[in-house]
Amino acid sequence: MAKKVFVSGCYDMLHSGHVAFFEEAASYGDLYVGLGSDKTIWELKNRKPVNSDAERLYMVKAIRYVKDAWINSGSGIMDFEKEVIALKPDIFFVNTDGFTLAKKRFCEEHGITLIVGSRKPSEGLPARSTTALRGDCRFPYRIELCGGWMDQQFVNRVCPGSVITVQIEPSLEFNFYSGMATSSRQKALELWQGQLPLGDRQQLAKVLFCCENPPGTKYISGAQDQLGLLMPGLNKLNFDNDYWPASIESDTSEETLRFIQDHLFLIPLSPRRASYDSRAGACITAEKVKKLARSAENAWAAIKNRDVEGWGKAANDCLDAQLAMFPAMETEELKEYRSYFADKVCGCKLTGAGGGGYMILVSATPVPDATRIVPSAD
Repeated sequence: MAKKVFVSGCYDMLHSGHVAFFEEAASYGDLYVGLGSDKTIWELKNRKPVNSDAERLYMVKAIRYVKDAWINSGSGIMDFEKEVIALKPDIFFVNTDGFTLAKKRFCEEHGITLIVGSRKPSEGLPARSTTALRGDCRFPYRIELCGGWMDQQFVNRVCPGSVITVQIEPSLEFNFYSGMATSSRQKALELWQGQLPLGDRQQLAKVLFCCENPPGTKYISGAQDQLGLLMPGLNKLNFDNDYWPASIESDTSEETLRFIQDHLFLIPLSPRRASYDSRAGACITAEKVKKLARSAENAWAAIKNRDVEGWGKAANDCLDAQLAMFPAMETEELKEYRSYFADKVCGCKLTGAGGGGYMILVSATPVPDATRIVPSAD
C-alpha cells in the first residue's frame, strides 16, 4: 500500500510553486492536503485571502497529485492536529518556512516522519511564491538584530543605547504581530500603495512614525520599525532620552549584507496569545538597560568585524537583558527553543517583543530546516 503523505497550508492565489510542492510531496505516497480556513489566515496574516477557503479547496482538489483535501478545523499554525490524528499519515511534508519544533514534536508523538522540502520549481519554470504575486510584494520588511526596546523613551531615558536593524527583501510573507514591523509595514502600504516612495528615507520614516503614532497613542510604535523598513542595509539607531534616534550609522556594503545573509536564520513560533501583554511585570533598572545597550554595541562591532561567535554572544546577551526587563516575553515555547538550539548555534533571540513571532538564530554553519533572509541595499 502507498504511504499517506500530509501537507498543510493556505494555498491562496494558486501558482506553479504550489503545484511543484504537491508534486514533490506526492513522490513519497498518496497526498492529503489540509488547508487553513479564512479565519485562520486572518488571525495569522491580518488580511483576508484573495480566494475563499471554498475556492481554494476546489482548486487544490482538482490537482492530479492530490488524493484528497479539506479545510482544517483548528486555528494557528497547528490548525491541522485533529485531522492528522484521524488520517494517521506516514509522512508530514513541509517547506523550510513551515518547519517548527512544535510540528517536529507532534510528529514524534504520533509516529509520523517529518520531511522538509527544498521549495524547488518544476524544471524550466521560474520560482513562484504567493508573496511575490501579491501587490504589496515590493515593500521590504525589517529585522531587529539587537537592542530592541532601546527605542522606547521609558527605556533610553535610563541609559542611552542603540537598536540594530537590517532591511530585508519580502521573499515571504511574515505573520502579523511577529516582531517584523508588520503593522508599520501595513500602514506604509496604505500610504504609498505598496511601493517604496522617492525622497529622503529618514524624512519618510518620520512621516510614517507620525501616522502610526497620532496624539494620544498609549503605546508608541518605536522608530526602529519605521526606520528599519525604510532605511536600506544595516543600521545602528542611537537613542538618548527620545523616541527618535540622536544619530544613525549605516552600512550597505555587499560584504556586510552577505555576511548577515550567510549567518542569520529564522524559525517560526506560535502566534501571540490574544491576551498577551509584553509589558506585564516590567522591571526597568539601570543595570539591565546598560546590559541591553552593551549587547547592541557588541553586535554592531561583531558584524562589522565578521565575527559570528561575537555576534551570537551579543544576541544571547540581548535576549537575556530583554527577559530580565520584560519577563512576559518568556514563554514555554521560547524556553524549549533556546534549550534545543543551545549547542547548535552561536546565539539566538526573538524578532520582537515575544509572545510569538520568530526565533533569530546566529550560526557559523547553515541551520537545517530554517528560513533564510535576503538583506536589501536599495
